[in-house]
Amino acid sequence: MFQDYDVIVVGAGHAGCEAAAAAANMGSKVLLVTMNLQTIGQMSCNPAMGGVAKGQIVREVDALGGYSGIVSDESMIQFRMLNRSKGPAMWSPRTQNDRMIFAAKWRAMLEETENVHFWQEMVKELLVEKGQVVGVKTSLGLAIRARAVVLTNGTFLNGLIHIGEKQFGGGRVGEKASTGLTEQLVDLGFESGRMKTGTPPRVDGRSLDYSEMEAQPGDEPKGRFSFKDTSIPKEQRACHITYTNPAVHDMLKQGFDRSPMFNGRIRGLGPRYCPSIEDKIDRFAERDRHQIFVEPEGWDTVEIYVNGFSTSLPEDVQYEAMRLIPGFKEVRMFRPGYAIEYDYFPPTQLGQSLETKLVKNLFFAGQINGTTGYEEAACQGMIAGINAHRAIKEEEPLILSRSEAYIGVLIDDLINKGTEEPYRMFTSRAEYRLLLRQDNADLRLTRIGASIGLADDARLSSVEKQEEDLAAIRRLLAKESILPEEINGTLAEKGTPEIPHKFKLLNLLLRPELNMQDLLSVDRIKEMFNEFSDKAIQQAEITAKYASYIAKEKENAERMKTLENIKLNGDFDYERLPSLSAEAREKLRKVKPRTLGQASRISGVSPADVSVLMVHLGR
Repeated sequence: MFQDYDVIVVGAGHAGCEAAAAAANMGSKVLLVTMNLQTIGQMSCNPAMGGVAKGQIVREVDALGGYSGIVSDESMIQFRMLNRSKGPAMWSPRTQNDRMIFAAKWRAMLEETENVHFWQEMVKELLVEKGQVVGVKTSLGLAIRARAVVLTNGTFLNGLIHIGEKQFGGGRVGEKASTGLTEQLVDLGFESGRMKTGTPPRVDGRSLDYSEMEAQPGDEPKGRFSFKDTSIPKEQRACHITYTNPAVHDMLKQGFDRSPMFNGRIRGLGPRYCPSIEDKIDRFAERDRHQIFVEPEGWDTVEIYVNGFSTSLPEDVQYEAMRLIPGFKEVRMFRPGYAIEYDYFPPTQLGQSLETKLVKNLFFAGQINGTTGYEEAACQGMIAGINAHRAIKEEEPLILSRSEAYIGVLIDDLINKGTEEPYRMFTSRAEYRLLLRQDNADLRLTRIGASIGLADDARLSSVEKQEEDLAAIRRLLAKESILPEEINGTLAEKGTPEIPHKFKLLNLLLRPELNMQDLLSVDRIKEMFNEFSDKAIQQAEITAKYASYIAKEKENAERMKTLENIKLNGDFDYERLPSLSAEAREKLRKVKPRTLGQASRISGVSPADVSVLMVHLGR
């Protein structure tokens, strides 16, 4: 019935979809196993992609040749670039999406990927021989063999759903939990833990009074995630903002004695940066209101996602509290919010390729590694899929550094520092965030994607054209001048000194009060730049204005590379170095770093410990 596969991917959420697509597009024969073929690419929580730092990750996945950016663009109902009031390192794209179109598009793209095969069933067990995974066994007892396996089980491993005092097994409401794998992995020597996440109620948009809320329209002109010319909608749907108040908080507090968060029923730690509404009220008692985002679920549905009201309180308390929110007086609830606990495996048990250290050719990606968010899952899935393919071809794994991609930051953080709470990416986690902007992900990563067989020739040609345009724009800025009579009026309006004689364009652009649009308001100057895209012009402006800071970050990144080039033996006995601290010996033995740079980033390894290692290595 079954062929032998190159790669089996278990789970068809965001990590599983990207893993299957990556391995298949590189030439592996892939079997995607999921408990429900109708929920491939499901947006289990909010119908949105991107956001602060997460949008950069989606752009990076796209630049490498993944599908998430394309799916997001072609299912969007709204696009916004967040943090435009801050520096360009903070700009973060975000889409609001049609939940149904998103999942349908993901399935269609996977079905159009020749090497992806599908099977609907629960995986109960891994087939392991001589320390190497060789396939999976399903709940029907079917043994399906493969040369590598990627586990992307999301919240399904022994999932337990909580609504007030009620609890029942499930990976999502209406879907059963996955059992058997955790117990086998623990028997194989893996360490496991429990985490918790949650989701808010969904309500009937026809029952809301939007006149009491603040409208939040999308950007015009609209942006997109993908560097390809994706099909994006002509229109956009507005989201809305409202707020809780003391009356809402008082009503919610009436249910605290029945809250699984406060009565000890939930043991797993929840996401610090996306807490439930009851957690916000408890932790931030001094605040008398919290923001609520009212987000449509799609074009052709009245269902609304109440972002900011994640809760596991009893359903009657949820309902009565929501009625006290401005605009929600007559609210009708489609389904209550809930919390879910699930098993995860501390990611320090993985190498930089996301292959497990205990079982060869077994890879973990997504929430099984303790992360939260579609975007974090998608990028891990892509890297796991890439490296599963490369492992069976006996090729070196693809490892992105912290100065190359947010993806590199995320994986490096996970495997070296681990996490005891759901990990979420932020721009502040990246020390080289001026290098890792959302606008230059293609310049950073498309050549890498092309070199491993993912990014196609059209993407590579586009990057080469962009590089030529940027160089040409920089030459024009350095060479061409502007006259006082052409620009002094604008300078006065902007509150910056007028010029007494002609000035080079670059010198004026470096003034913080001015931007390229000010220079292009002069017709003669605009004509010089007519052949260039808005994207190229904006990118040239960013690199010009922040040139010294970018150069400093590049210098720091190069300095760190010297440590990355010093290799360490993964099997080295650190007990032989008594000068190392006891904590450093323990952490180094556990993580088994591949380089001195990686060792330096392990929590508990001090600069003094790094010096000891350098002396030992003769450096």
